[in-house]
Amino acid sequence: MKKKKILFIVEAMGGGVFTYIVDLTNELINSFDIYIAYAIRPQTPEDYKEKFDKRIHLIKVHNFTRSIDISKDFRAFFEIKRIEREIQPDIIHLHSSKAGVLGRWAFNGNKIPLFYTPHGYSFLMANYGIVKRTIFKIVEALSAKRNCTVISCSPGEHQVTLELTKNATFVDNGINIHELDALTKLLETDDTHPFTVFTLGRICYQKNPQMFNKVANELPNIKFLWIGDGELRDELKAPNIKVTGWVERDTALQYLADTDVFMLTSLWEGLPISLLEAMYMRKLCVVSDVIGNRDVIHTSENGFVCDEVQDFITAILAAKEEKQTKLIDKAYKDVLGHYNTDSMADKYSEIYRSVLG
Repeated sequence: MKKKKILFIVEAMGGGVFTYIVDLTNELINSFDIYIAYAIRPQTPEDYKEKFDKRIHLIKVHNFTRSIDISKDFRAFFEIKRIEREIQPDIIHLHSSKAGVLGRWAFNGNKIPLFYTPHGYSFLMANYGIVKRTIFKIVEALSAKRNCTVISCSPGEHQVTLELTKNATFVDNGINIHELDALTKLLETDDTHPFTVFTLGRICYQKNPQMFNKVANELPNIKFLWIGDGELRDELKAPNIKVTGWVERDTALQYLADTDVFMLTSLWEGLPISLLEAMYMRKLCVVSDVIGNRDVIHTSENGFVCDEVQDFITAILAAKEEKQTKLIDKAYKDVLGHYNTDSMADKYSEIYRSVLG
């Protein structure tokens, strides 16, 4: 039988969303004919095309921008409509806020089933002022009235979605454990490495480098590592913090191999891929109390959820004093049994097939 066509429209093709799109579409390509209309972001890997299965069709949207730009947004609106006419997909799936808004007004969802995954709502982003966030929420609320099913990437995001529309469900994010296994077999580990707390990602307001720095300052005898780079690098002033800058994935995993605790101080999240990877690689996870983080990590069960600087300090010192084997094993099993791309792709396939009849 001829495969059904799915058109993914992705504005935020960087960071965790990029990893998610790569892993999901590579899993689905055996069952569906996949097209991805996308935009480049500063965090998009230079060799991004090589990450995708060769059977996946990649189409660059030239007018997508991260920020609001009325002129370019208007052109992007018609550009994605043109792409849809050329491909004639059986399903359209929108990813991230910009694509979600433009796509829900470009397509009516009547003839072609329409889905939208926010990957973290823009109106929850604390780096925007209250006026801007209110505007974003109004736009989301109006767009939610369109004929489209929202598929959130965590239970917490799903609860926020239900305030906007009842036409909603969720599928937890997952990671490609087969790829991770292959990569980790090549790593060289040093059992004598100093006790190290690390995080991974862009050094930006969302990731709260100020909190990361405060914790490091309070623990001067512990090594802290930030794998990544970003515009707020200067916020990491503590002398015991090392910043690697942007590195290739295999290099990042090599850094990660010689660490003990994964600390995520984010102000908001969807469901972070970096957290799931740290869980699978058996690092104790100490995370902030926000949507996404608290959906996955539960204090004294598979890690620690923290509110204040002292909470992070207490959890880290407990891990330094005694390896939290029970918690680490539980987190690993959670990924093995649930938060993986095999499970994620099965659930998406079930949703897609339900609307295809």
